[in-house]
Amino acid sequence: MIVAPLPRNEARRLRALRDLLILDTGPEERFDRISAFAAQEFNVPIAQVSLVDRDRQWCKSSFGTSVLESPRQTSFCGHAIAMSRTLVVPDALSDSRFADIPMVVGKPYVRFYAGAQLRLPYGQVVGTLCIMDRRPREFDRLDEAILGGLRDMVVEELYRREEALS
Repeated sequence: MIVAPLPRNEARRLRALRDLLILDTGPEERFDRISAFAAQEFNVPIAQVSLVDRDRQWCKSSFGTSVLESPRQTSFCGHAIAMSRTLVVPDALSDSRFADIPMVVGKPYVRFYAGAQLRLPYGQVVGTLCIMDRRPREFDRLDEAILGGLRDMVVEELYRREEALS
């Protein structure tokens, strides 16, 4: 396992995440619909709206698994938020960053991962919309564009939620 580097703007990123007042809140159909659609669109068993806190990854929405929280240091999304574009891992067992993390070597036995960053309008990345499969697979530019469009819908819903709370 290789622990993900912290984003350069980690303090601002965490402040933006906390300002959303969404961590540890209950399920919301608008996020669940997007996760379910992503799983169906990509024909994968797992799709999540994942938020990356200081020490953990927490899922606002999770389709296909009941695991809603995991340590940040053993998460795919911890790596994804530090990248400038969608993180695609065609085969996690062949990737030294992930080959021995719990969700790869144990349930749900993730082999494929793609995570599009939830980038707020002022630049902070608070998490990902991610999809996972139990088998290795490829992910092309069209797939990345579709996941990006769904990710944009999640970001819009995050802001609608924030405005409703104001």
